[in-house]
Parts: sequence; structure tokens; C-alpha cells
Amino acid sequence: MEIERKWMVPGWPGEALALPLLKTHRMEQGYISVRPTVRIRREALAGGPTAHILCFKGAGTLAREEIETEIPPELFQRLERLIGKPLIQKERRTYQLPGGLELEVNAVDPGAPTAFYYAEIEYPTEAAALAWQPPTPALAAYLADECTGRPGASMGEYWLQTRAEM
Repeated sequence: MEIERKWMVPGWPGEALALPLLKTHRMEQGYISVRPTVRIRREALAGGPTAHILCFKGAGTLAREEIETEIPPELFQRLERLIGKPLIQKERRTYQLPGGLELEVNAVDPGAPTAFYYAEIEYPTEAAALAWQPPTPALAAYLADECTGRPGASMGEYWLQTRAEM
């Protein structure tokens, strides 16, 4: 089960937030289907390994079933050819939050006219997700534009808006 909240953000967290950077990933992802969500993603950890992942997501926004499985690079390449559209480019930086949670900030299609940033936090329970509040005024200001459950604010919708007519 994936339980997460999402926010549109203006960019990477600034020095004022003083959040320790834990890791950086470069990713490419594409959609075989948006409803239901069937996605492929190549994730390269900076200074580490690359994973090729096939992901299925159920219905929902705050909480939904998510099944991820690593696949061989050859199968990823076959699925990428089947999709036949440019994959979404992402850079994800993961930061440590006070209290143990992690803030994942994503730059989507950097340099493209449609580029944007969003952040997400995964939680152990729905109750924890609903109860969580940013612990500092600076973080609250950074996360002012929550888009959890907002129509059109998913990566699948972004895929449809930017790749469907290609």
C-alpha cells in the first residue's frame, strides 16, 4: 500500500530549510496505461546501481495499492519501444525531515516548457498522513500548495497532457 501526500513546489528546497540531502536519483518513466496505472521506470541512484521497474497502481489518491517489481533491462527496453513516446525525465532528491520522514522533491522534464517541481512524503498509515503538519514555518511555506487528490495533478495526467498526441 502506498500512502502519500503531494505538493507543487517552486524548486529545490533552499538553504533556509536546512534539510539534509540523503540521495539523488535520475529517472525516466513512461506509461503503458494511465487507467489503471501501468508504468515503467529506470532509476539510477547517483554513485550507485540502476534499477528497471514495472509498476502497477490501483485507484485512489492519498492511499492506493502499488505493486512494483524489478525487471531485466531487456524487458524494459522492449516495453519502452512498445510505448513509442519519449519517456518523462525526472531528477529526485530525497531529504531527511525532522521526525524521521523523508521529503522527495522531483524536477520533471527539466528544461522543457512543461517542466515543474513537486514534492511528496510517504507515510506508514493514513492517519499519520492526515495528521502530519510541517514542523517549521519555512517548510509550511515551501509546502503551501498541496495537490493530493487534485484532479489533473498526477504524473499519469501529465503523461497524457504532454505525450498523448505525440
